[in-house]
Amino acid sequence: MRSRAAIFLVTSLLAAPLEAGDAPPVLRVTGTIAGGVVEFDLETLRDLPQTTLETSTVVTDGRHRFTGFLMRDLLHKVEARGDTVTATALNDYVVEIPVSDFRDYDVIVAYAMDGKQLERADKGPLWIVYPRDDHSELQDIRFDYRWVWHLSGLDIR
Repeated sequence: MRSRAAIFLVTSLLAAPLEAGDAPPVLRVTGTIAGGVVEFDLETLRDLPQTTLETSTVVTDGRHRFTGFLMRDLLHKVEARGDTVTATALNDYVVEIPVSDFRDYDVIVAYAMDGKQLERADKGPLWIVYPRDDHSELQDIRFDYRWVWHLSGLDIR
């Protein structure tokens, strides 16, 4: 009987919704930033100024509407100092992105596509998205490598 009670307690706790502030982090920012390391949950990232971008991608059909925040707003929030952002994905994909990309273009970190939250099973929870349809130079393969889905970490140097 005692083991049934323990199982019930554990399953109840696992099924309980997370309290505000208890959400797991989805993005870790490190490097030359205020505080050295900052972890963000999705709710906190959604508190950044929100923006929407419509563009096509090389990995989906047609144009899509992405909702998220400007990368430059995130870098400003963490007081980033550096010329390069190394973006890491959950699958350990790593790419270096010049900070100038975020000054020159409205690059966003999307958490929704076409009004639906990005899920881990489909490029989420975060995806770096460039406004490729607005700038012909962004339709170069060098920029395609910078579209990091399953984004989990940023290191600024």
